[in-house]
Amino acid sequence: MSERVRILAVDVGTGTQDILLFDSGESIENCFQLIMPSPTVIVQRRILRATAAGAPMLLTGHIMGGGPCAWAARDHARAGYPCYVTPDAARTLDDDLTQVEELGLRIVHDSEVPAVRAREGGRLVEIEMGDFDSAALLAAFDAFGVDASVDAVAVAAFDHGAAPPGVSDRRFRFDAISARVRERPDALAFAWRRDSISPDLTRLAAVADAAARYPASEGRSGPSVIVMDTGAAALAGALEDPSVSARDEALVANLGNFHTLAFHLRDGRITGLFEHHTGELDRSRLEVYLRDLARGDLNNERIFADSGHGALILEPPSAGTSGEPPFLAVTGPRRELLRGSTLHPYEPAPHGDMMLAGCFGLLRAVAAYEPAFAHAIESSLGPAR
Repeated sequence: MSERVRILAVDVGTGTQDILLFDSGESIENCFQLIMPSPTVIVQRRILRATAAGAPMLLTGHIMGGGPCAWAARDHARAGYPCYVTPDAARTLDDDLTQVEELGLRIVHDSEVPAVRAREGGRLVEIEMGDFDSAALLAAFDAFGVDASVDAVAVAAFDHGAAPPGVSDRRFRFDAISARVRERPDALAFAWRRDSISPDLTRLAAVADAAARYPASEGRSGPSVIVMDTGAAALAGALEDPSVSARDEALVANLGNFHTLAFHLRDGRITGLFEHHTGELDRSRLEVYLRDLARGDLNNERIFADSGHGALILEPPSAGTSGEPPFLAVTGPRRELLRGSTLHPYEPAPHGDMMLAGCFGLLRAVAAYEPAFAHAIESSLGPAR
């Protein structure tokens, strides 16, 4: 019998974090899963309680996904209540700390934290920032009597990258995406081992460092750690659905709460993609972009000028194609945007579970980057498609 392998896969979104405790000794249907509020929503709620109480607040920890928690911190300061934040946590709001201070937050270094506590007294509300909360996960598993130790941890999160001053974070991220996909035109191009993460990917690096401290299985000094972009994890997960993987040509779009990332695939190879802000899109505009992506008729400046990130066409359409858009698979929490579309979108349910698409994509990334675990994963999920 092959060695049993346990992997914790966590897909961190803006609304939810989707969690799968993979165990090669169980069928995939019997592996434990949790769908819980995302870290940014959890932190947002804590900040809102502090604001409602009119209490001074101290944010510590590490850079994490912004959005709801960043807006809540800004509003707390705007309401006139003290909001102290350590540098690493402050980068959740902006990589440029002067911009954070202009929002009304007060940057304090770790050495200054004791003085803040002494000055503000017992009313100070301390909130730790971070995308990966080992303590919360361990408490949840322990409450149900589940052995939480693992051989590997895989986490997906969205990372703009730390753009240099004066450089658009939209351009910076899409330039990095373009370089990566030119080098390797498939979903797993957007996954990294902890020791190979680019220094620009500060959020993923913080996630990896936190995940590395998660309890490992007996006999291991620590878990192997893989991190991945959320859109690419969704793509890899969608390909677990036979109705998607069987297509010679397909569009796969992940409609996240904040970002939409769409791919054009031929034989599983990425031939084009674009990334936009979901909130800037309606059904008709998204349909136009998807049709043009399939035709190879998108360019980077067009998407950027429309407040998106960019577009890339790696290969022109094959000669003799009908001009009709190919099969379209849609994942993500905003997929209702395309329901009723003339593109007739299909909503994948890989291994019978739509919510865990990103987690299944993460497992494929672990198999690709940690060959010692590949057999156990493929024995459960089937051969990589």
